[in-house]
Amino acid sequence: MGGKARLKPVAAALLAATALATHFGPAAIAEVSQKDGVRVSVSGSMRPSKLPRTGSKPIAVSVAGKIVATKAGALPKLSAVSVAINQNGRFNTKGIPLCRLGHINPSTTQEALIACRPALIGEGSFSADVRIPDQSPFPSQGKILAFNGKLRGKPAIFAHIYGTKPVPTSYVLPFTISQAKGTYGTILQASLPSVTGEWGYVTGISLSLDQKVMSAACPAPAGFTKAVFPLARTAFSFDGGLTLTSTLSRTCRVAS
Repeated sequence: MGGKARLKPVAAALLAATALATHFGPAAIAEVSQKDGVRVSVSGSMRPSKLPRTGSKPIAVSVAGKIVATKAGALPKLSAVSVAINQNGRFNTKGIPLCRLGHINPSTTQEALIACRPALIGEGSFSADVRIPDQSPFPSQGKILAFNGKLRGKPAIFAHIYGTKPVPTSYVLPFTISQAKGTYGTILQASLPSVTGEWGYVTGISLSLDQKVMSAACPAPAGFTKAVFPLARTAFSFDGGLTLTSTLSRTCRVAS
């Protein structure tokens, strides 16, 4: 597959979002939401868990989701995903180079890294049931790379998705980034286009944003050495209007 292969844009829905490393400790208990024959299990973590009471320290934030059908019939297609990160977590890409969309779409994982490695801010994986007419669904898996970018002049994360089955396929899913007041400070949102046809029935995704773009403090009150707090709120929306939401609560400790 020499050069920048002209790959079919198959897997827009193979991500979810995201947002989003792929390794969670034993304590990362999944939050489960279920409705209308769909169950979404979401896990998340942050590393390290010891943080200053004031100021901030670099952290990695990870989120992973698993989607399964709870009754006979096909899963609906994922149409949008949102990840809201606690206000104590600060997202900052100052000083990190920008990746241009045209440099990584289309491309293999290796080509994307060659083109935009300095802009890499996270990575993850996806799994999906690929459906081809007159054939039984078969599982597909692939890699996600997250690059610092801009979309219509505003900050964005370009989630580069690449899989090899049934044919080599790449797609870039942009996550918009917005700031909010209240419990959650950074909101990542992506809409999955409808051009995927029969492809892209997502069964699992994971994504981690690394320490060079995330930092946080531990919101423990004075006199306490640890705090339980909502790390992230996720929303998975599907064709037909179904949306399943989950809130991940985690514990941090005040660094001595």
